[in-house]
Amino acid sequence: MLKILKYSFYDLMRSRWSYIYFLFYLLLGTVLLFLNNDLSKAIITLMNVIIILVPLIGTIFGVMYYYNSKEFTELLLAQPLKRNSIFLGQYLGLSLSLTMSLVLGIGIPFILYGIFKSDSIWNFSLLLITGAFLTFIFTALAFNISLSNENKIKGFGYAVLLWLFLAIIYDGIFLMSLILFEDYPLDKLSLFGTMLNPIDLSRTLILLKLDISALLGYTGAVFKKFFGTSFGLIVSLFMLFVWILIPTLRIIVKSKKKDF
Repeated sequence: MLKILKYSFYDLMRSRWSYIYFLFYLLLGTVLLFLNNDLSKAIITLMNVIIILVPLIGTIFGVMYYYNSKEFTELLLAQPLKRNSIFLGQYLGLSLSLTMSLVLGIGIPFILYGIFKSDSIWNFSLLLITGAFLTFIFTALAFNISLSNENKIKGFGYAVLLWLFLAIIYDGIFLMSLILFEDYPLDKLSLFGTMLNPIDLSRTLILLKLDISALLGYTGAVFKKFFGTSFGLIVSLFMLFVWILIPTLRIIVKSKKKDF
């Protein structure tokens, strides 16, 4: 698996799309720091971009990489290699390359600005950690969609629909549910519903660590009481890990059963 991972990683790092992805975040981070003297404001703006863009890029790149390397994958399957080693190696190679582009692109301008001397270092670190989690999560989901659909158009369609649902539609359904059942105690339901969506969970973690939960009203107070504690942070990061683990296990199961 390590050989497949190294090949996929180095192959993707030579791709112009990796450089474009890296340069985009490098330019974005530089512009935000130039326009904002307050690091917290720059981090909030960056969060709004990362929370939406990182899942989209992970999903599109995952589907695109699977279909474009399908012939090479079939060649590897003809070799005495384990199926799960091939697909896990490709998945990890793609996720690591995207994560590196994200971390370096954002990290370089903030390091040059002096983030290590600021109190915002922990908020910035959490932003990078959640960005990395989202990359691994949505790349794994994209591989699952691709393995389940031979048709490339269907694969791209389902991938975009998945991102659209988790990024936009889910929030609308969730908010409508809270409004319809506002007469009932919804504290635990709100926490549970947030954990069912990795994008919402990541956004909530960062907002609460930036200590602007007061803007969220009563719901923010409930979230602060849970997510603002060390236990809440550990549970939240564990849930993000579970969001990586389950699709990864399904990649292994699906690749073993799939007829290539």
